[in-house]
Amino acid sequence: MIFSFHMRRTSIENRSGRENGFVIGYARVSTEDQNLEMQLRALKDAGCKKVFTDKASGNASDRTGLKEALSHLRGGDTLAVWKLDRLGRSVKGLVDLVLELESQHVHFRSLTDSIDTKTPAGRFFFHVMASLAQMERELIVERTRAGLTAAKQQGRVGGRKRVMTEKKVSAAKKLLAGGTPPREVAQNLGISVPTLYRWVPAGGSRLEGTAYAK
Repeated sequence: MIFSFHMRRTSIENRSGRENGFVIGYARVSTEDQNLEMQLRALKDAGCKKVFTDKASGNASDRTGLKEALSHLRGGDTLAVWKLDRLGRSVKGLVDLVLELESQHVHFRSLTDSIDTKTPAGRFFFHVMASLAQMERELIVERTRAGLTAAKQQGRVGGRKRVMTEKKVSAAKKLLAGGTPPREVAQNLGISVPTLYRWVPAGGSRLEGTAYAK
């Protein structure tokens, strides 16, 4: 999941005391019952000027605290989190966000994971993660294609499972031919009357005749 952001434009005169960049913190817990205190203390000790928080799942798309944190970042700043999973649960989403930060000349730091993209080791770590995320996407596509090819060779096709099988169609024809009312046939097969009509057109006149019979 990608959170795009726009850095606030500031003139050089208004950036006094910020030449080395600010450290902006972000903390998150999944539920209201969990406590942010440990994360907040660690982020403050790490020199965060501001800390933004969320009480939401890492998969949630609407995280106000994260959006606020991103909106306060400027070139040269650092976004700090207590742990990588506080930023997100998906490897792809995490990598995409850090790469977006990098494109805006914003650094990223995870305290407990000892990751800092200001350092060559930190940048290398995320480039490796980006490569792994790309490889994972390619493998998923490859496995999907292989599965579809194998299914086609075995006479199966992708998509939703058919409601009416050949056995059901055969049973419906026999029941209708034996005088069973279409509504009863549909109920026995676990389908609707219109579905029965689509698959057994030979019984169309009977279906039409019973559509109003109650």
